Formats: sequence, C-alpha cells, structure tokens
Amino acid sequence: MNDVSAPPESRPGPPPYDAVVLAGGAARRFGADKLATLVDGVPMLDRVLASVAGAQRRVVVGPERETAAEVVWTREDPPGSGPANAVVAGLRACAAPYAVLLAGDLPYVDAATVARLLEALVADPTADGVMLVDDDGRDQHLCSAWRRAALERAVAARPDWGGAAVRRLIAPLSTTTLAAQGREARDIDRPEDLTSSS
Repeated sequence: MNDVSAPPESRPGPPPYDAVVLAGGAARRFGADKLATLVDGVPMLDRVLASVAGAQRRVVVGPERETAAEVVWTREDPPGSGPANAVVAGLRACAAPYAVLLAGDLPYVDAATVARLLEALVADPTADGVMLVDDDGRDQHLCSAWRRAALERAVAARPDWGGAAVRRLIAPLSTTTLAAQGREARDIDRPEDLTSSS
C-alpha cells in the first residue's frame, strides 16, 4: 500500500505534478498554426502533451484545438497579453505540488526530459525551479519544472503580469539549470527549423 502521508520528495518515482503548456502566440514567422504541424506524423502540440502524460492535469493555455490528449483549456486574460500572463492563467488550473512549464513548440521534448527536470528539482531542496539550458547557453524558461508554491509567490508579487516575459516572473526565484540533450530544447519558429540538422 502506498504511504500517502509521506512528503512527495520521499516517495519513489516522479513527484506529483501538473503541466502547463503555452499554446498561444500568433506564429507569424511560421505562417500557419504551427502547433498543428505534423512532426514525424504527430501534431506538434500532441507531441508536447505526450511528454507530460504522467501529469495529474495537463493545462493548455491558448485557443482550443483538436488534440488526442485529455486536457484542460484556459486562456490568459485578456487573450494575447503575453507569456507571463499565460503562465498565471495556467497555474490557476493547477493543484499538484509541482508544475512543469512547456512551450507548445518544443516537439522534441519527451518524457525523459520531464523526468530529468523533476528529478533534479526534487534532489535540490534549495531550488524553486530547474530549467534546461540550450547549446547556445540560453535558459529555456518554458522547458522547466517548479515548486508550484514558489511560482505562486512570484505571481503574487504584482497584480498584473500583462505584457511581461516569463523571465521577469521567475526572476526572484532560486533556479538551477540542466544542459539540454540532443534536440529537446529546440523550439520551432519557422518551417525550416524542422528540417535543419540537430
């Protein structure tokens, strides 16, 4: 029988988490609804959602689309008011002690990526969050795992996050990074990004 009284950090396996996938944006450089684009025969958004199949709840922030996954849809208020506001909207639908934040245009992220992020977070009790860093040394704020309570403290720091970047929202938090492996941190902005070398 599972010991449900034990804290998440002491239980075997990944800790209980919800996933927030940002799926808004105009995709002007892509020229179409890029999240519906097939990557190895699977829509990009479905690939991202498959990486968090172990989440207690998968929350997608953006206009509703067809998807094979069971998800909770929500929108930032007002729609189009920026990625930090989208994270805020997604968090409102979360209840698990951990939250994974993903951009909807990361088709090469997978369950192993998510597991590494969560494992690193649980292993470091001083960290509020863990994010991937790509080959160019850029922190991937939307490929990250967080203690939900820490994110909510950051959200409470100001009444309106409209127009703000995610990096501003998480700036006060204690974070660590993991080096990306292969293509997992590659986001897709243009069609040619899907055919360029890894």
